[in-house]
Amino acid sequence: MTEQTAHEAQFRTSLLEENDGPGTNPTENRTMGEIIAARFSRRGFLKGSLAVSAIAATVSPLALMTAEKARAAGASAFTFDEVEAGIDDKHHVAAGYDADVLLRWGDPLFADAPEFDPVKQNAEAQAKQFGYNNDYVGFIPLEGSSEHGLLVVNHEYTNPHLMFPGLVTLGEKEGKKVLEQAALSKEQVDIEIAAHGGTIVEIKKDGGKWQVVRDGKLNRRITANTEMQLSGPVAGHDRVKTNADPSGLKVFGTINNCAGGVTPWGTYVMAEENIHGYFSGELPADHKEAGNYKRLGIPEGSYEWAAHYDRFDLAKEPNEPNRFGWIVEVDVNDPTSAPKKRTALGRFKHEGAESIVASDGRVVFYLGDDERFDYVYKFVTAGKFNPDDRATNMDLLDEGTLYTAKFADDGSVEWLPLTFNEGPLTAENGFESQADVLIETRRAADLLGATKMDRPEDIQPNGVTGKVYVMLTNNTKRKEDQVDAANPRAKNAFGHIIEIIEDGGDFTATKGNWEVLLKCGDPSVAEVGASFSTATTANGWFGMPDNCAVDSAGRLWVSTDGNNAKDTGRTDGLWAVDTEGEARATSKLFFRVPVGAEMCGPLFTPNDETAFVAVQHPGDGGEEWEGFGRPSYYEDLSTRWPDFKPDMPVRPGVVVITKQGGGKIAV
Repeated sequence: MTEQTAHEAQFRTSLLEENDGPGTNPTENRTMGEIIAARFSRRGFLKGSLAVSAIAATVSPLALMTAEKARAAGASAFTFDEVEAGIDDKHHVAAGYDADVLLRWGDPLFADAPEFDPVKQNAEAQAKQFGYNNDYVGFIPLEGSSEHGLLVVNHEYTNPHLMFPGLVTLGEKEGKKVLEQAALSKEQVDIEIAAHGGTIVEIKKDGGKWQVVRDGKLNRRITANTEMQLSGPVAGHDRVKTNADPSGLKVFGTINNCAGGVTPWGTYVMAEENIHGYFSGELPADHKEAGNYKRLGIPEGSYEWAAHYDRFDLAKEPNEPNRFGWIVEVDVNDPTSAPKKRTALGRFKHEGAESIVASDGRVVFYLGDDERFDYVYKFVTAGKFNPDDRATNMDLLDEGTLYTAKFADDGSVEWLPLTFNEGPLTAENGFESQADVLIETRRAADLLGATKMDRPEDIQPNGVTGKVYVMLTNNTKRKEDQVDAANPRAKNAFGHIIEIIEDGGDFTATKGNWEVLLKCGDPSVAEVGASFSTATTANGWFGMPDNCAVDSAGRLWVSTDGNNAKDTGRTDGLWAVDTEGEARATSKLFFRVPVGAEMCGPLFTPNDETAFVAVQHPGDGGEEWEGFGRPSYYEDLSTRWPDFKPDMPVRPGVVVITKQGGGKIAV
C-alpha cells in the first residue's frame, strides 16, 4: 500500500465505518438471498406485478390482511408521536421526551482526570477520559436499582480527520473536493490507541436527571494497551505465541469493539470486529497463516499503528492477528482484573454477544460475523448459570459448543456444531485440535456449509416471545443472477431482519424455523421490495438495520447504520418495530441522529423508564447534504454536535432518553 493510499484509507469510509469488509468468503455455500427467494417461490407468493410481489414476498399475510384495521384500532405496542425523518446537524426525539447528552468523547471519568482540551490532546489524558466512537451500551444495576448502576460502553474506532487539528487539508481530485491527510505522528497514534477499548462508569439518577459519578470506585477505562488474558481452548497454543508473549497467554489490548453484551452474572463482554484494518506489512514467504489471514482480509492497513509498534507489522509479529477477533469478558466488580479473551466463542468479526438463560440453566450467546456473505453463530455453555453464586459463573464461557446456522428454503434452520473431529473438521482439512477450529472459525463454517448472510450484525434473543431477531444490514454485492420477483434487489442496499423460533422454544435447540420479519427500504418504491406494513408512515420506514434491543415488555427497537441524503433522505435513528399481532411489521421513528452519525447501542433500564443510545461519528460526511455540501473535517465540520461551540470539535457521545414527567418509554 502506498503512503498516499494508506493516508486516504484512514478515512475508513467504505471498510470500517460501514462495517463492510472486503468480502472474503470463497465458498459456493448458498446465500440467504437465494434461500429467501426459493422459500417464497415455494409458497406461491409470486403472483401479479412487481409492485404486488415486492410487498407480498416477505410481509406476513396477517399484516397484509389487517394493516388498515391495525391502523384504525391503534394496535401498535408503542405509544408516541413519531419524529419527522430528515437530515440536519442536531438530534431529535419524540415529543414529550428529553434526550440529554450524558457522556462525550474526552469527558473525564476519574477525580484526577483532566478536562478535555482538543488542541492539547495526549494519550495519558485520553486514558482517563471517555473514548472515541461509542458503540455498544450496557447497563449493570447496582443493588438492583434501575436508577443507579454501571454504564459499560464500547469504543469501536477512531476518525483522525475529525479528531486532530491541522491534520487534514481540502484538495481536489477528478473535479471533486477530497480530504488529504498527513501521516499520523506517534503521539497521535498513542491517542488513538487510548481512545479505543471501553468505558465502565458509575451513573446515577438524581433529581430526575442522570449524572456521571466521577469518583465511582468501579470506574475504568480499557484501551488497546490494557493487559488481558487468553482463556479457553486457544490459550497457550503455538499459533498465538509472539516474541513479546512466548507463553501465548497474555495479550495487550482490544480493538474495534463494536456491539457487545452483559452476561446474566453481571460481567461485560466486548466483541472484537474489524480487526483487519490494524495490521500492515507482509507475512514471511509461504507462512502457514496466509490462508487464515486472507479469509479475514488481513492485512488491510487502514491504521498507521505498525509504523510505530512492531506487533501490528506482520513481517515482525506474524502471529499477532490470531490474538484478536475474540469475545472479551470484563469483571466490572474488580477494576484491577485482567479482561479475558474467551476463545471458545470463536474468532471472526464479532458484532455482538447477546445472551439468554435457557430453560435448563445453560446460557446461550448469539453472535453475528459482520461481513458480506458471512455467518450467524450461537454458543451454548457446557455449564449452567447459578443465580445465587456469581463466582461459579465466572468461567462459564471457557467451555461449551459453538454452532453456525444453515437456513433452508422450507423455513427451517439447523445449528451445526464447530467441533474438532466431527464432520469435515479433521486433520485431513488442516485442523489438528479445537484450537485450530476456533482460530479459523470462518473456514470451519465454510466446510460445514453455513448459509452466507448479508452482513449479520446484532442478534437479539427475546425472553418474552421466545424469538430471536437477526439484523442483516445490507449486501451491495448481490449479483444480477440472484434476482427474482421474491428478491427483487440486485444489490441489497437496505438490508432485512430475520426472525428465528427455536424448536420447542428452547434456545439450546439445534433446529428451528425462520421467517423474514422485514425487508427494509422505502416501501413506496415497488422495485425496492420493502415489506413494512401499510400502517408504517413515510417517517417510519428505514434502511440498514444494525443494532437492536428488546425492552422488558418484549418490544423490538432497531437502530440503523447507513441512512443518508442520497440513499434514504434521512439520517440514522432508533425505530420501534412491532413484531406481534395486527401491527406486525409496523415501524415508528423515535429518535434520530445528526448528519454523518450512526445510531448505536440502544439499551433500556430494567424498568423501561430510561433508554441509552450512542451517537457514533457525527459530522463524518456532509457532501450529499444540501445544508453543507462538502467534505467534513476538524476545521470545517458539517455539525459541531453536541457542544455547538466554535472551539470544540464534533464529539461522539451517549444520549440518555427519559419521558417528561417520568414513566415508561413508549407506553
